[in-house]
Amino acid sequence: MTQTESTAPITPSFITVDGLTKRFGTTLALDGVDLRLAKGETLAIIGPSAAGKSVLMKCLVGIYGPDSGTIVLDGDDVSKPNADKRPEWASKIGMLFQQNALFDSLTVWENICFRQIELGTMNRSQAKAHAIDLLGHVGLAEESATLSPSDLSGGMQKRVGIARAISSDPAVLLLDNPTAGLDPVLSNHIELMIAKIAEQRGTTVISITNDMQIARHRYQNLMMMHNGKVYWSGPTSTIDDAHNDHLTQMLKGSSHGPITMRAGKRDDGVYA
Repeated sequence: MTQTESTAPITPSFITVDGLTKRFGTTLALDGVDLRLAKGETLAIIGPSAAGKSVLMKCLVGIYGPDSGTIVLDGDDVSKPNADKRPEWASKIGMLFQQNALFDSLTVWENICFRQIELGTMNRSQAKAHAIDLLGHVGLAEESATLSPSDLSGGMQKRVGIARAISSDPAVLLLDNPTAGLDPVLSNHIELMIAKIAEQRGTTVISITNDMQIARHRYQNLMMMHNGKVYWSGPTSTIDDAHNDHLTQMLKGSSHGPITMRAGKRDDGVYA
């Protein structure tokens, strides 16, 4: 099946992905993925397990280099990890991993400003003050700054992960299931916080989500992936007129349709 895109007014593209392909051995994780996103816009990526969502995210951040295709960020070709502009863009991208990836040996504030401390762009006193300020933005008390991640609940760890992701005021924010495992009330709170960050800071946000209501109502655009391909992409306002079997099945959570399940591994990122 060919991928289907909705028709929408053309706006200047801040993130441009063309024909992105990535293999791991005999597994084709990304199969000709295209993406266009304007500066300051938000995008939700949905799809079943083994769709290629996390692999796409890791290609965008530079963890993986694509086998073919291009990634252009605000006019800079960063397709390969060794691209001239890749180091510069590394400092402009914030990422929240699904499992938060907090360092157990560091305090909360050290986790949040780990990048600044390692690069020497802030001394420890400045970094701690900056982290405490960010804790307020994600709804956590100043007292939590000196705790260790193991002292926090899952929801609190998620918010610390978001604080770290935005600590360098990134131009692009990548979120891998920011509300995974959280209750509906906390999920809604975190998504509202993400929307506020995007609006106030003009941040371009791409988020993988399994919550179809959040995908519909909290993001301006949506991309539907399956087996490494994009089957639909466009503004969320046009979803009801899409008439796309893959999209409809995913939004309804139905077991009947073109999407079939296969065994996969999420932890190594290959099939995710």
